[in-house]
Amino acid sequence: MNSPILSGASTQAHDASVSGSACLANARLILPEVEIIGSLTVENGTITDIREGDHLPEGAIDCGGDVVTPGLVELHTDNLERHMEPRPGVNWPHVSAMLAHDGELASCGITTVFDAMRVGSIHSGTGRYDKYARGLASEMMALRASGALRISHFLHLRAEICSETLLEELAEFTPDDRVGIVSLMDHTPGQRQFRDLSKLKQYVAKKKNMSDAEFADHVAHLKGLQEEHGARHLHGAVSEARRLGATLASHDDTTQAQVGDSAAHGVRFAEFPTTLEAAQACRNSGIEIMMGAPNIIRGGSHSGNVSASELAKLDLLDIVSSDYVPSALLLSAWRLAALWDDMPRAMRTVTQAPASAAGLMDRGALKVGLLGDLLRITSLDDTPILRGVWCRGRQVG
Repeated sequence: MNSPILSGASTQAHDASVSGSACLANARLILPEVEIIGSLTVENGTITDIREGDHLPEGAIDCGGDVVTPGLVELHTDNLERHMEPRPGVNWPHVSAMLAHDGELASCGITTVFDAMRVGSIHSGTGRYDKYARGLASEMMALRASGALRISHFLHLRAEICSETLLEELAEFTPDDRVGIVSLMDHTPGQRQFRDLSKLKQYVAKKKNMSDAEFADHVAHLKGLQEEHGARHLHGAVSEARRLGATLASHDDTTQAQVGDSAAHGVRFAEFPTTLEAAQACRNSGIEIMMGAPNIIRGGSHSGNVSASELAKLDLLDIVSSDYVPSALLLSAWRLAALWDDMPRAMRTVTQAPASAAGLMDRGALKVGLLGDLLRITSLDDTPILRGVWCRGRQVG
């Protein structure tokens, strides 16, 4: 399935309120392939001029040699759910949670986000969880329409194959909902992310406080659900992604065979392949490889999966996601720039590459005609410090 191209007109219908103008000069501009000292002008939300040299146009912001990059594009983040449930069992008012989420991302330099929402629920057994995505998406759309949000928001529906109600929940969405990504998530115990059952036990024991007997029942129940619904859910989710005009992503591919299945379904990018074998298979299949920024910063996976830095050294890394730490996205680009000795290449993993993978061709690079989503950055030793964030030329952070 080819990735859709979400046009500038379709996004402006929701985000026109954040259009503005600005000129940043005497800056270290990180262009797609090279760095230059120059100035950049945004008018009515769009980049209209890029010039080399240290001149200061009248009214321009003197960046004093600070780095200027495109705004960051985030394809997969659990951050909204964290604001909705700041503690297990604590449900926070949704509007407040969404505004806090939006503000936090802006403060981290993320100017476009695909908000991850789970679709597919389980209403039986010990590990039950209810549906929430349709209602939350409607609330997010209302906030967008009101002009209350600082940055651009799209939807990322995490299609949980191992569930009871996936297809019913997907059917509630339409192409008007700005669903940009549908990812195929299969958390059946014993494979992919949870091939090590001790890791799953550690995770659910902390989140659900299950006894050993309850955990054993939970594992058996999930395996039964996958056996009963898995094939139908998988094929249905692929079809629904096509109906919604969304890019299809895989999640936690572990084996060459799983990557082969992903390629057959039309997957555009792979979220967090867990092994070197899977990452190499993705490269061979033309599937872009996304890894988590925390993995890069920590020097390895907290789940014992393949190291993102190892993949970067092997030219098996295309896109970086903040995953569960929004501030990690910019810092990971700094780490990759040092690893590759190539700042433009590193910045592409968090700007142009994710934008392109999701079909957004109107942003992600410093080019005339693209959206004026910009970051002004200085650094303290090897740590980037944001000094300004602009979304469509309006300063939001």
